[in-house]
Amino acid sequence: MKSLILLATLLASAAAQADLAGDVRCREISFSKSVETQDAKLFRSFIDEDARFVGGAVNRGPDDIAAAWSVFFSDAGLTIKWRPQIVEVLENGMLALSRGPYRMITRDEAGNESEHWGTFNSVWRLNADGQWRVVFDAGSDVAEAPADDVKALLDQEDDCA
Repeated sequence: MKSLILLATLLASAAAQADLAGDVRCREISFSKSVETQDAKLFRSFIDEDARFVGGAVNRGPDDIAAAWSVFFSDAGLTIKWRPQIVEVLENGMLALSRGPYRMITRDEAGNESEHWGTFNSVWRLNADGQWRVVFDAGSDVAEAPADDVKALLDQEDDCA
């Protein structure tokens, strides 16, 4: 009987972790879609007050981060899309890591497009209001375009509401 109770507890815990990972995966996809649709207000809603986005410089907090990302919300010819490939949630259910590919497309003055690939890493925190928000974000370019199965992540239909 004790074995059955232990097994049931472990299964329930694994299911809860899977649900949390699914929640974070959908938040990450929605975060990307806010940029894809150039919805700056929605984009800001995903950023934790304590957030740090690390790139060429460190941007701190929603205002600084939104200013740094404003190029994606203009007609500057720069677009970005990303999707999580890996999502891991800590046992306590308060922090999560999401990682995957991103594709950035730039356009020069003549309208010629260039494609750039990289890998993003986002750390999400579950806030008191029940919303996951990004606390750390960083990305890095990759030397070569990823394999076709990784690229395909960007075009997959999602089951997020």
